[in-house]
Amino acid sequence: MGANSQLILMRLKNKVAFITGGARGLGRATALAFAKEGAAVAVCDMGSNDFGLANEIESAGSKYAYFACDVTKSEQVGVVVNAISAKLGAIDILVNNAGITQDATLAKMTEEQWNAVIGVNLSGVFFCTKAVVPGMIEKKSGKIINLSSVVGLYGNFGQTNYAATKSGVIGMTKTWARELGPKGINVNAVAPGFIGTEMVKKMPENVLESMKQRTPLRRIGEPQDIANACVFLASPEAAFINGAVLSVDGGLVL
Repeated sequence: MGANSQLILMRLKNKVAFITGGARGLGRATALAFAKEGAAVAVCDMGSNDFGLANEIESAGSKYAYFACDVTKSEQVGVVVNAISAKLGAIDILVNNAGITQDATLAKMTEEQWNAVIGVNLSGVFFCTKAVVPGMIEKKSGKIINLSSVVGLYGNFGQTNYAATKSGVIGMTKTWARELGPKGINVNAVAPGFIGTEMVKKMPENVLESMKQRTPLRRIGEPQDIANACVFLASPEAAFINGAVLSVDGGLVL
């Protein structure tokens, strides 16, 4: 175990990772997983700094930086990317994780709900990637990982805005894989299924049971399952994977 764990811990050594929406949920789990693999981790989020996360990352022996940032504001994103490069070094890995939901059926969905979700889940991914890519092109290397969803693959009742953004993320992923692959940059997406974040675990037991029954593995996933997928796609082991959509859903979309 010791030798193998040492190998695992070195997969992202000397890399700088930028994770959006990294203060909680899937982003937080990914930030911790990257730190344990040796990466310096920069997190941006809308809330205040999570000092517990900072302590865990620094306890793993990795550098950490936090930035308050609204990813729908391209100017803010540009400032943060420059600050990360100044503090930790040039960005090697971008994980576009920031996302929101504002659910309603088509008939009841407001323009405000539509615009809010499009702004964070789609425009935010565009702004962050556009800001990071010049540095990656200069280095002729980089890994971009976009968080989509199984909803982006098959739709979902009451989630017109969310499904549109997550399908859009897949479209951008494949387009960027074509554009940036020749420049040494891998672009891939992860499509989570039902994952046991704090928000999901607070749902009624009958709803959780329904989620489990719809999943062939008969359980919901854990944030660590998504973090593991991101670590793999960010690692040298995934060097020849480009433009892929990795479903981490227990078989939900079969």
